[in-house]
Amino acid sequence: MIKFEDVHFHYNEHTPDVLNDVRFTLERGSYHFLTGPSGAGKTSLIKLLFLGKIPQKGKITMFNSDISKASRKEMSTLRQNIGVVFQDFRLLNHLSAFDNVALPLRISGRPDEEIQNHVSELLDWVGLGDHKQNLPETLSGGQQQRVAIARAVIAQPKLLLADEPTGNLDDEIGFRLMGLFEQLNRMGTTIVIATHNPNIIEQFGHPCLRLINGTVRQDKPETLARKKIRHVF
Repeated sequence: MIKFEDVHFHYNEHTPDVLNDVRFTLERGSYHFLTGPSGAGKTSLIKLLFLGKIPQKGKITMFNSDISKASRKEMSTLRQNIGVVFQDFRLLNHLSAFDNVALPLRISGRPDEEIQNHVSELLDWVGLGDHKQNLPETLSGGQQQRVAIARAVIAQPKLLLADEPTGNLDDEIGFRLMGLFEQLNRMGTTIVIATHNPNIIEQFGHPCLRLINGTVRQDKPETLARKKIRHVF
């Protein structure tokens, strides 16, 4: 589903590569944590994965398309298959929590009754049923993060990317939302979650993409199999 081949990336020609010689493959329906020290390039890799940036060198194949050859229209179509939870949330401040979450469904042309039912159910599930009409500025950081997560998962994307999705949440809510990601994965969504939290990595037991000095090391299946894997959902 996703393949990186000899990918190099930097933000401008006067700075060194943030990512260099990155090579890995993600199978459809897989689930990976993305780890590494601060400054290792996790956010940059997430940007490449959601097609917010393109590499200066190398090849990225997603959904059977070489993104370097994709037109603007094709890139827009590819992005509709991707849900993203950003660290800074990127909620639309003039829209309510309900309308922020409903946005992907409206873009895809879902009927109003379906939107009403699905969005209300998901906001209830993440504990924001009483805040549906609140604007983002009236919500706490943790509440905004839950809105951002709900918006990312509402359309059941083929690929879900999350950059520190539990960073502003207490443990109970954080693990509950991790359970939502587990359910999505069982339904076929490919998931990549960037996290610094070793407890989440240990608890859920999925393989890791480890960023070290701008290069990715991918856990091998046999390495994962030796780990003691426990799930709480």
